[in-house]
Amino acid sequence: MASTADIKNGVVIKIDGQLWSVVEFQHVKPGKGGAFVRTKLKNVVTGKSVDKTYNAGTKIEIENVDRRDFTYLYTDGDSFVFMDVEDYDQLNVSAAIVGDAKNYMLENQQVQIALNHGNPLYIELPASVVLVVTYTEPGLQGDRSSAGTKPATVETGYELQVPLFLETGTKVKVDTRTGDYLGRVND
Repeated sequence: MASTADIKNGVVIKIDGQLWSVVEFQHVKPGKGGAFVRTKLKNVVTGKSVDKTYNAGTKIEIENVDRRDFTYLYTDGDSFVFMDVEDYDQLNVSAAIVGDAKNYMLENQQVQIALNHGNPLYIELPASVVLVVTYTEPGLQGDRSSAGTKPATVETGYELQVPLFLETGTKVKVDTRTGDYLGRVND
């Protein structure tokens, strides 16, 4: 079992059966009283953040989280099928774990999946992806009621706001963290 001296950024700790990732930590040694460790933790599954303070030397349970590269293959009902790029094993991941990542994933796209004892925890995508606009209304020149944007649907079925000048068939760069339009991609 580990102690608070082993706390580092990125370490995953098990608290009350849930996994929490250390976002930041600070060892504090006040002039009076015992030393302690102040941490900011993020729940690996839900994304909820909390602040927690430990006395120095307190025993903690550190979990092993393995981040591995996978290729997204296809959707099978309510699960998504990924292939490990090292040993070609296939992994089925439920739609609940994939979450909003489905809006940005195309077949044969590389992703990272965090695993704990072989169980998938979450999916990490690149910061941005390039997607093709499959449908958007023609933009009307002079229409500024919507700050110069209009809705567009990309090839994954996700809908986002794009500038008026974009047309169907245009490749756009999309931020996977916020779902925002980042720019047009020229071939």
